[in-house]
Amino acid sequence: MSFVTSFRRNYQQGRISGVLLLGLGILFAIVLFSAIGPMFVDAVNAQVGAVRPRKPPGPEYFLGTDSQGRDMWTLLIYATPNTLKMGLIAGFIGVGVGTALGLIAGHFGGIIDAIIRVISDALLTVPAIAILVIIAGNIDRMNTVIMALVVASLGWMFTTRTVRAQVLTIREKSYVEVARVNGESQWEILFTEIMPNLMPYIVASFVGTVSGSILAVIGLEALGLGALDEMTLGNTIYWSQQSSAVLRGYWWWWGPPIVVIALIFIGLFLTSVGFDRFANPKLARR
Repeated sequence: MSFVTSFRRNYQQGRISGVLLLGLGILFAIVLFSAIGPMFVDAVNAQVGAVRPRKPPGPEYFLGTDSQGRDMWTLLIYATPNTLKMGLIAGFIGVGVGTALGLIAGHFGGIIDAIIRVISDALLTVPAIAILVIIAGNIDRMNTVIMALVVASLGWMFTTRTVRAQVLTIREKSYVEVARVNGESQWEILFTEIMPNLMPYIVASFVGTVSGSILAVIGLEALGLGALDEMTLGNTIYWSQQSSAVLRGYWWWWGPPIVVIALIFIGLFLTSVGFDRFANPKLARR
């Protein structure tokens, strides 16, 4: 079945909704902005002291300049992909670990299931931001990769619970029982019979984890716990706070990164809602 045929069938069945397409469209536009933006600006203008400071938006500087002498348009183009990169790295690691643990816990059960379930449930009750602040505050040299790893360390529990619950349901299906009777090993059943049916849930969990990771990263950066010498949206907001940009009326300093962050979250939220509809046929029929 071709991609176009599959797309048309899922759209007619209501599994691919306008919400999902709108969310993916917003995310694609942001990724495109990050990918081709550097081709049209000079990276030097994003460095401290490169341009005249505190200039409002105008013909010379499209989004103005900050107090440190950086062109906001250029800074935004280079900061957006770094923020997305941290969210994606944390999302991949968090969902990867959560999926593996959820599969093992749900399929094998017993003491392994009990240990994984207790640890994930216990960590879900602990305020994640408090743990992240402690971890990030004790790291001497922070960069975007380490920042993503810090956030990913607490990004797997929800996926573990979701995948485990789905595995507990799927392992009782008749086709899984047939596979057991035919002599397939536990690992073959896990990866060939159960895993493919979990992909919509894993994709939905990935979108949610990326959204939560970006929120955590920006929160830590706004507290001054990020990689302060790298260009990110959270660091831009942090430095605008340090220079009292809100009180001094430099709206072009803190406004654009907040708009981009809002668009990222709107895109991720709509995509997550759309994938929920895709993964759950009951929602698609409403």
